[in-house]
Amino acid sequence: MSLNCTEIDRILAELSLTGFFIQDIVQPSFDSLALFLYRGAGEGRPPEPLTLFICLAHGACRLHAFSAKVPKMGKPLRFMECLRARIRGARVDSAEQLGRDRIVQISLSKGGETFFLFVRLWSGAANILLTDGGKRILDVFYRRPARGEISGAKWDWTPSAEEKDGGQSGLFPAREFPLPPGTHTRPYNRAVEFWYAAYAGTASRPALTEEADRKISAQIARLEASVRRLENKRTAFLHADSLRKQGDLLTANLWAVRPGDTFLDAEDYAAEKPGVMVRIPLNPRLSPQENAARLYTEYKKALSGLDALTADIAAARQEIASLQEKLAAVGREENPLEIRKMLLEQETAAGAGKSSRFPGPAFRRGGWLLLVGRNAAENDMLLRKFVRGSDVWLHVRDWPGGYVFIKNRPGKTVPPEILLDGATLAVFYSKGRNNGAGDVYCTQVKYLRRLKGAPKGTVSPMHEKNLYVKVEPARLRELERCREH
Repeated sequence: MSLNCTEIDRILAELSLTGFFIQDIVQPSFDSLALFLYRGAGEGRPPEPLTLFICLAHGACRLHAFSAKVPKMGKPLRFMECLRARIRGARVDSAEQLGRDRIVQISLSKGGETFFLFVRLWSGAANILLTDGGKRILDVFYRRPARGEISGAKWDWTPSAEEKDGGQSGLFPAREFPLPPGTHTRPYNRAVEFWYAAYAGTASRPALTEEADRKISAQIARLEASVRRLENKRTAFLHADSLRKQGDLLTANLWAVRPGDTFLDAEDYAAEKPGVMVRIPLNPRLSPQENAARLYTEYKKALSGLDALTADIAAARQEIASLQEKLAAVGREENPLEIRKMLLEQETAAGAGKSSRFPGPAFRRGGWLLLVGRNAAENDMLLRKFVRGSDVWLHVRDWPGGYVFIKNRPGKTVPPEILLDGATLAVFYSKGRNNGAGDVYCTQVKYLRRLKGAPKGTVSPMHEKNLYVKVEPARLRELERCREH
C-alpha cells in the first residue's frame, strides 16, 4: 500500500529538508531513486547527512529517510545521470506536498538557477519530473508522451476534484507503523522504512528473499543435472580403450564383414581365456575399412575429450559453490535493496547468452571483444554493421571458414595473447579445424577490399600478416568460458 497524503505531510515535516544540499544521486533499481543530502552545522545543531529514498513501485509508492546502504546498479542510468549533471550540489529551498494530491514539489537552487523536482506518488502513474524554473520539463524518470511527460514539454499541476473542494484530510489518517528497537532521530520515517522493508509486497525483504531463493535454487538444480550428464559422459570416455580394441579387432577381421551387417562378433585375442567373443557394432552404410576408421576416430575424440570434460565438471562445480554462497548471502542480508540488486545481477548473468545483438558468437576477454562470423551471411553482416576500419580481421588461410574480428580499443594495441585467441577462433570456426593448426591472415578492416561480383562476404586483404597457430584445448576451454552467447 502506498503512502497517503497525510502520511506524506508527516514525513516531510519530520524531514525538514530546507537547507540541505544534494551531494549525490543514486538509482538502485528501475523504480527507485536515492538523494544523498547534507546540511552543515548551524544554530546549535550538528552537521547532518541524510539519504532521501523515493520508490515508485506499484503499491509501494513512498519517500522517506533511508538508513541502510543504497547499492549502485552496474551501469549508469539515464535519469540518474541527468540529475547528477543538473542538480548535484544544489540547495533544497523547500519541500512540500501540492495540496493533498500526493505530489511532492522539491524546490532547488544552484548557481543562480532554479529547478523543481516533482515526485508523484500515485501507484498507477508514479513518476519523478525535473523542470527548470519555468516548469519546462528537462527529463523524467518514466517518459510518457501520452501524458505530456517528456523533455521540453510544459508541466503544470491541476488540482484534483477533492483538492478543489477543499479536501477531506480526515478521510486519510496517518497510519501508525511499528518502530524498530533503538533510538531514532526521525521515528516516523524510520518506522515507515522498517514497515515497507518487511511488508511491502513484492518489494519486501521476505518476498525478495523467497524469489532469490527460488531462482538461484533452480539454477543450482540445472547445473547439478548438467554435472550428472557430464559425469556419465566422462565414465563412457574412461572406457575409450574398448573403442581402440574394437577397431583393432575389426581391422583384423575385415574379411568376415558382409555388406549390410550391423555387427561383427570377433574373438578377443587379448583375453586370458580363448574363445571370448566381442560384439562390434557396425554402420551398414559404411565399408568395413570406414567402420574401423570411425572407431579409431571415436577413440581419439574420447581421449581428447576426457580432459575437457574434467575441466567442464570442475567449472560447473565451482559455479554451484558460488551460487550456494550467494544463496547464503541472500539469507543473511537485511537490506531489501541489496537483495534486489543480487537478484538483478543473477538474472542478468543467467540471461546472458540467451540473446545478443551480434549475428554470431561473441567473446569478451581481458576487456577485448572478439566477434565471429560462422558463414557468409554472418561475415557480411559483421562487415557491414558491427566493425570499423581500425578493428582487426582474422581468417584462416587456404580453408573456407568464418571471419574473426577483434574490436579496437582507443589508445591500446591488441596484445599477443588476444591475437592468439582470435587466430585460434579463426582455425576452430573453419573447415580446417580437424588439422588442429593453420596459417591465419591478420590485417585491419580498412585494408579489406570487396570483390565485384564475388559471393556475399568475400573480401581481398591487403597489408596482411601471417600467424601460424596451433589450437590449444586449454585456450579453447578458456574462450568458451568467456563466451557471451
